[in-house]
Amino acid sequence: MAGAALAAQLWSLLDEMAENDPQAYRRLLRQQRAEAERLCAPPEPHLCLRARPAGIAGGPLFINVCSWTRVPAPEAPTDPTPVSAGPLEVVSGEGDLYSIIDIAYNPDVLQRGEENPEKMDHLIHLTLKFVEERCNLILSKLYTIEPFKLKGSLETMQQRLKGRQMPTPHLSQDTKKELTLDQLLLAMEAEDCSNAPVLLKEERVTQSKVHLIKEIASTEMPDKLSTPVYEMITMRDANKKPLKIELKIELPKVSSVSECDLRISKDDIILEVPEKYKLQLDLPELVDEETTTAVFNKGKRVLFITVPVTKTDP
Repeated sequence: MAGAALAAQLWSLLDEMAENDPQAYRRLLRQQRAEAERLCAPPEPHLCLRARPAGIAGGPLFINVCSWTRVPAPEAPTDPTPVSAGPLEVVSGEGDLYSIIDIAYNPDVLQRGEENPEKMDHLIHLTLKFVEERCNLILSKLYTIEPFKLKGSLETMQQRLKGRQMPTPHLSQDTKKELTLDQLLLAMEAEDCSNAPVLLKEERVTQSKVHLIKEIASTEMPDKLSTPVYEMITMRDANKKPLKIELKIELPKVSSVSECDLRISKDDIILEVPEKYKLQLDLPELVDEETTTAVFNKGKRVLFITVPVTKTDP
């Protein structure tokens, strides 16, 4: 596979940037670090709701409404609101019996609710409806906002929302660069959230103003990936023997090479850009994937790939 070759080429480009334009290099590192910190920031408590499942004997249900930068904000006011939810748990001990669930929104969503009480009231009702449908419950129409922001411990709430968690990479003081590529990518993906955000989808009913909530599976959320425009040429020598394969791929929706996942084998190329593009091509010749080079022209948003053909004995 060409992963090592591509990483080496990327580091070569970063070294060149660090030498020729140190300000741009530092700016790039700051941007990548800020993005990694945003994705890895833990959920924080915002408010706690107390509701009661109707017709069920037992204690109340506490809903921890949390702020989490990892949950995306709706792109437009009319778009569905993404939400991430933890599992419903029943807690008993010392004569106390209650249920608890954690719900997380993007901080901007909660901030708009703080600035507009009507929006917050609407968000709370959407949350209650979402919990009913997700947990197969019927909640009483009455609820209260507790004086505390969180029921239970902060650490337990964060663990429930995050799901499985990979260890955060250790950054050595002796590392040549501030962040290595692998460390940076691992830091951005360190929290493998098994509870992927779903959508609170509002549907207006003609006879009333009731807002319904529909949970959409995470596999249904992305649109179908499109196939990018590409051009593949086999370069030959004077004896028409194939030397290399040059591939030009137009990626108008891509702004950075870090968005691309490129995999090359001896006989095919697979390029994936999450939620945007997917391209799989069978190569006309067997190639040497270890010496592949790839360059992304950020201005033209075009990826150029050069793959040497495997040398064969005469």
